Amino acid sequence: MIRITTGKYKGRQLIMPRGIRPTQDKVRKALFDILGDIEGLSFLELFAGSGAVGLEAYSRGVGELVLVEENRACISVIKRNMELLRLDDSALFCQDADKAVKMLRSRGKVFDLIFLDPPYYLPQNRNLSDKTISEACGAKKTLQTLGACDILAPNGFIIVQHFKRDVLPQEQDNLIRFKEAKYSDTMLSFYKKCAK
Repeated sequence: MIRITTGKYKGRQLIMPRGIRPTQDKVRKALFDILGDIEGLSFLELFAGSGAVGLEAYSRGVGELVLVEENRACISVIKRNMELLRLDDSALFCQDADKAVKMLRSRGKVFDLIFLDPPYYLPQNRNLSDKTISEACGAKKTLQTLGACDILAPNGFIIVQHFKRDVLPQEQDNLIRFKEAKYSDTMLSFYKKCAK
């Protein structure tokens, strides 16, 4: 189990699905320290896993929370975590992340904060080139979909959690990377809309 680190649900334990790599407490804390006050903002978590990052955002006062996860076992765990926190005003979609982004766009949805943490495609052979690792990066594909679909609010941020050797683009459509933070093997890459 992991705990919510701050906010109105601080200290509450969350159930973890088997076989996933949760976002570590220190990375979650660092993420929200960087974001600062998020009260009232809209938050989309793709590849939600246990929902821990989105639920942490909810604990910190986001106004709207949408979670997306395609694994049905994870969906069951997210539902249980939402019940533990008595969350009944958040949306949960059992869907592939890229399809969900397109669906949300068709509904006219826009988010202030979008967080994605796809499975790390760690190669068995650590001697593979950075280019080969980058080509296996699930984050890259979803970032392309987000760039094309434009569901980010004008002053919003996309945060990608990824393996440190995954090479993400500096720019993607109308998005530009403006910050990176490294925590052991984990990177957080922050994107915003390019100034026109």
